[in-house]
Amino acid sequence: MPNQDFAPLLILIALVAAFLWLHFSGASGSARLYLAGLLVVTGVVMLLPSLGVPIPDWWASVMPTPKIQLGLDLQGGTHLLLEVKLDDAVKTALRRRGDDLVRELGANKLAPVKISQDASGALSVTLKDQAETSPFLDLMERSFTDLTAAGAGQAATGAPIYRLTMRQADELQTRHSAMDQALETIRNRIDQLGVRETTVEREDDNEILVQLPGIQDPERAKQLIGKTAVLEFKLVDDQHSIADALKNGPPPGDEILYGRPDRGGREPYLVESPVLVTGDVVTDARVRPGGRLEGPYVSVDLNARGAQIFDSLTAANVGRRLAIILDNTVYSAPVIKERIPGGRVSITGRFSFEEAHQLAIVLRSGALPAPVKIIEERTVGPSLGHDSIRDGAISFVVGAGVVLAFMAIYYSGAGIVADFGLILNILLLLCVMAALQATLTLPGIAGIVLTLGMSIDANVLVNERMREELRSGKSARESVKHGYLRAWSAVRDSNISTFVAGLILFQFGTGPVKGFAVTLCAGVATGLFSCIVVTRAWYDYQMEIRRLTQISV
Repeated sequence: MPNQDFAPLLILIALVAAFLWLHFSGASGSARLYLAGLLVVTGVVMLLPSLGVPIPDWWASVMPTPKIQLGLDLQGGTHLLLEVKLDDAVKTALRRRGDDLVRELGANKLAPVKISQDASGALSVTLKDQAETSPFLDLMERSFTDLTAAGAGQAATGAPIYRLTMRQADELQTRHSAMDQALETIRNRIDQLGVRETTVEREDDNEILVQLPGIQDPERAKQLIGKTAVLEFKLVDDQHSIADALKNGPPPGDEILYGRPDRGGREPYLVESPVLVTGDVVTDARVRPGGRLEGPYVSVDLNARGAQIFDSLTAANVGRRLAIILDNTVYSAPVIKERIPGGRVSITGRFSFEEAHQLAIVLRSGALPAPVKIIEERTVGPSLGHDSIRDGAISFVVGAGVVLAFMAIYYSGAGIVADFGLILNILLLLCVMAALQATLTLPGIAGIVLTLGMSIDANVLVNERMREELRSGKSARESVKHGYLRAWSAVRDSNISTFVAGLILFQFGTGPVKGFAVTLCAGVATGLFSCIVVTRAWYDYQMEIRRLTQISV
């Protein structure tokens, strides 16, 4: 739910609570009718923005009046279903643990011959000789409790080889964390598109649903969402020839990466494999104007830990080139001319302003822990949305008109009182949705229409009970009293069962089902209030002024 001012909702709750207190405390019917009138006026004022009626600025500053938001099926827009590659997240976590292992082995004066990662993500560690087995296993038990080391044979030299995998509990936690991080990262990126009332929610174990109302061209959103944005800083290996590496493969501890394909071809770089700094230390990223030849660049601010690492890194490697890598693509490889304190890094790459802006967004919102794949894409045109609104409005007006006419004709005066309760029910339901800034969808309209039937059902039960009491010879006062009292059990049971069904739909349903459940549950609550409490106030008022001598029912 978006950020909002809860003042309108609190006002509604206060008015309804006051009405209930007057009802159960036996207050006069006239006081309750005045409060009912105030409820109607408040409801109409709250719905003015949703009806497209402008309100004065001074009123909006006194009491914010949010409007009902239209869903994707009514407003048009883009629907995307994304699959998060959680296996890649596990592989990335293992690769980073491998980098940590290299540093720890060096600190403990253990020099493995080779550390590599296979297609499944497992790490293969070839030790120098048998004498290093015990210190290696001690280090694993002490500092790498999330990994399992299993013997995988021996190298040709007789050196032991160990296969490292992540423990099951830690792998499951990595998957959960990756999914949560992906959800939050995508939500942050979508928020910066400036689209209101978006839907970004978990759909399955590894799927995320994204709905963007009002967005007809989804390409920009797809590019922004899908960019993994794994930012890494690695040193360029200037001691070995890139030509030899391309021909014979990179030397141990190095890898070959390429530059951006749209910037004069994919220039190869020979970089050292250890990651020195990652994007998780980024606190802010902004586009800055550059020179006439370079164009704009992205200024990146690092947190305290990142600033300290970068300070030490640049101080120890003056004169060397530092590769700035995003999603395994080298954006630039500037020479470290001097120590860089303060934690501010510049990423250059002859960007256009739009490219620099999108890069700043993905760096600022954080990196996706794993790549995402779009497995379903739909675009709803605005004309279809307008047709849906028109058809939904027609169905609502026709259904409400028929019900109101039936009640007025069949139950006469009592039917007109029930009609007032029905109108108040729909008014309060729409006010609740506006106050919560809820999203109205086609299933939501269906829920409102169903609410009409539930509300009328309660009024029919009350009116029929009053008819039975009159036929048994009771007075008008007694008929009203016993009519409401004896109909209450049936009204209560039917509405509670419907409300519980709505809660189950909301808890276990997704997307449109939840939209239906929200309007259904809210409609049941407002229907009970308007039927049992508000309409009763009219009869109590008639009793007070001694005009309830007969009931037109």
